[in-house]
Amino acid sequence: MTDAATLAGQLVSAGLDEAERAAKTRLFKRTLDRWRREIGSPPAAAWWIPGRLEVFGTHTDYAGGRSLVAQVPRGFVFLTAARQDVEIRAIDAKDPRSAEPSRGGSEYDVVAISPEHGPARFRGWRHYVEVTAARLARNFPDSSLGSDIFFASDLPRAAGMSSSSALIVGIATALVYARNLRARSEWQSNVRSVVDEVGYLGCLENGRDFGTLTGDAGLGTHGGSEDHAAMLAGTAGACTEFAFVPLRHLTAVPVPAGWTFVVASSGIGSHKTGTERAAYNRLSAGTAALLDLWNRYETPSDSLGAALSTSNSALERLRAIVNRSDVPGWSRPGLTDRADHFAREDARVAESVEALRRGNAATFGRLAAESHADSELLLQNQVPETSALVRLALESGAFGARSFGAGFGGSVWAVIESSGDADDRRFVERWMAAYRSACPGPAMRSVAFVSKPGPPVTRVK
Repeated sequence: MTDAATLAGQLVSAGLDEAERAAKTRLFKRTLDRWRREIGSPPAAAWWIPGRLEVFGTHTDYAGGRSLVAQVPRGFVFLTAARQDVEIRAIDAKDPRSAEPSRGGSEYDVVAISPEHGPARFRGWRHYVEVTAARLARNFPDSSLGSDIFFASDLPRAAGMSSSSALIVGIATALVYARNLRARSEWQSNVRSVVDEVGYLGCLENGRDFGTLTGDAGLGTHGGSEDHAAMLAGTAGACTEFAFVPLRHLTAVPVPAGWTFVVASSGIGSHKTGTERAAYNRLSAGTAALLDLWNRYETPSDSLGAALSTSNSALERLRAIVNRSDVPGWSRPGLTDRADHFAREDARVAESVEALRRGNAATFGRLAAESHADSELLLQNQVPETSALVRLALESGAFGARSFGAGFGGSVWAVIESSGDADDRRFVERWMAAYRSACPGPAMRSVAFVSKPGPPVTRVK
C-alpha cells in the first residue's frame, strides 16, 4: 500500500520546501486513510496540485498581457482510480460530513455523478466536480468517466490563491488519467503540449471552446489561464513569466538568495465564482470593450495586449478613441482607467522580471507599491483589509508588498530580506500581530505562511 511519507518525500525531491514535508505527510495520510476505509484496494495514481501566487500581472492574462507567477507550497492532494460503472464518486477527505452518498444528492453527501445528468445538481465544491465532468463528457463522448476521486487541501479557500482553479485542475487531471483520455483522438488533435493543456483546462473553467473541443457555461467566470499556467507549467524555486492570447512561456527567474516571500490571507473571501463574480467579470468586460473600440478604428488585433504593442503611441490613440466614443454601461473615465491599468500592469511584469533577475530589492518594492496603488485607484477592487495588510507588511520590515488575485478580498504577498527560518518566523509574527491589532475580526480568519515556490502539478504515484 502507498505510504504517505514516501509521497511527501517525492514532493520535496521535486522542489517543495523541506519545511512543508511534515504537513504534506499528514495531508497524504488523511487522504490515504479515507481511501483505505472506503475503497480498500490501492489508488491507481496520486497527484499534487499547488495554489498560485500572482507576483505581478493582475487582470492582464485574459486580455493578452503578461503575468509573473509562482506556485505556493500549499494545495491539493488527489488520489484516483477508475470505477467499473459510470459514476464519478468524489470525496473531500477532510470533510467529516462526507459519507456514503444518497441517491438524492444531498448537499452533505459524497458526490455521486452520472455525467448524463448534466450540471446544476450540487453546490459548493461538488458543483466544480460536475461542471468539469460535464465538459469532459461533452468533449469525449462515449467515454465512461466512472472514477473514485479522493482529495484534501491545505490551501486557504477564497483567498486569492486559486483554490477553485486548483480543484478543477485536480478533478480534470484525475479523470483524464483514470479514463485514459490522452489516448483519445480528440485529445491528441487538440492538446499537443503542456501549453495546450493549460489552455484547455482554463476553458473548462471559463466555458470557452478550445480547438474542436466545444465549450459550455463553465463556472460563469470570464477569466484567462494565468492560474492554470502557474499550476501546470511553473518552475520550482522560481517565478515564471507567461504571456497570453496565445499562451507563451517566456522565462523562469529563480528567487534571489536571501529573499523570502510570505503570504497572508486577509480573512475577507475573494469569491470570483460567487458573490464577487459580477464585479470580476466587469473588469474582464472592460478590456473586451476596449478591444472592440480599437478594432473599429485601428488595424484589428486579437487581444488588447497585441493592440497596445503595435506602437509607442497605441495607448494614447486608444485613449483618444475612448474619449470620442459612447459604450453602453461604461463611462469614458471608467474605460480610460481600465486601459491605463492594463498598460501599466503589463509593463510592470517585464520590469519586475529584470528586478528579480538582478536582485534589485528597491525596484521590486517600488513596482509592488505602484501595482497595489493602481489596483486601489484604477481597478477599485481592494477592500480596507488588503490595503491594511500591505501597509502593515512594509511597517513590519518587508521591502515590497502587494495584494494579488481577482481582488475584492483575498491575500497579500510580502517579500523580505532574510537569513533563514528564524527571520521568516519573526517577520510573520510581527506582521500578524499588527494585523490582529488593526483588523481583529478578519484577522481571526487570516492564514500566513512562508511561500517558497514549489513544484507545479506533480504525479507522485
